[in-house]
Amino acid sequence: MVAMHVDGYGSGAPLLLIHGWGMHGGMWGGIAERLAEHFRVLAVDLPGHGWSKTGKGQEGRGKGKDQVLPFSLLPSPFSLDAIVDELSSQFGEPLAVCGWSLGGQIALRWAAREPEKIKRLVLVASTPCFVRRPGWECAMAQETLAEFAAALQQDYALTLRRFLALQVRGSDNERELLAALRSALFSRGEPDLGALQAGLDILRDCDLRSALPGIRQPALVVCGERDTLTPPQASHYLAAQLPDARLAIIKGAAHAPFLSHPDEFVVHVVSFMRDANLNPSQPPLVRGGELASP
Repeated sequence: MVAMHVDGYGSGAPLLLIHGWGMHGGMWGGIAERLAEHFRVLAVDLPGHGWSKTGKGQEGRGKGKDQVLPFSLLPSPFSLDAIVDELSSQFGEPLAVCGWSLGGQIALRWAAREPEKIKRLVLVASTPCFVRRPGWECAMAQETLAEFAAALQQDYALTLRRFLALQVRGSDNERELLAALRSALFSRGEPDLGALQAGLDILRDCDLRSALPGIRQPALVVCGERDTLTPPQASHYLAAQLPDARLAIIKGAAHAPFLSHPDEFVVHVVSFMRDANLNPSQPPLVRGGELASP
């Protein structure tokens, strides 16, 4: 058996935080605690990441109330649908889900498959399709992702550090943010190499564009104005294709807007979670906390 580790904070309506590729639940930093002033926040370590590894789940040291959730060994435990299956089996009550990057694709897939389980979506630096395809240019070149996959086999630690540098490139306080991310990266141990490779496979193969019109949960799409990994154009597309969505553009932010601009991020999420009257016919655009025209 292996175990899925979850840090729990606060009380009230549940909000599940799902991290991005190669990361862990601790990468949310102080944002989890700040959101816990308003909601019951659950920050998960995905299978093979952080303390969600064989023999490691029991060692969690989150600042909130920890949970160690067992999950079964599946034939392909790191595929997109297998991850959704595990999350669904562990979280029985309907909840809101906040997914960052790869975590956003997991959240979208979960919402499409089990709409009764997901009440709201917060999609942070997310895209329905991570790599370029015919007619889809606002994405990473497939060759670049393939180079990452090859480098992963040679030196996964260096590859992860390179990925961190791409996430903060162009962001306000870039140097400080990169130092903080690098400090937290292996704070829960080293991720499983198989999980890392499988995550890249998900990013390479996943294309959720056709599913978006059927995902009817209220959604908040948060993007960094300077994000080079999931460009703002992808976030515009995501917000436009989801039937009930709003877009928040954070100026000066790159791929980790919740870390570089935590105050704005918290304001956007709290406002969205408390707004029961989103207008699906015309999703508002938000820049720097103010509504803006498309």
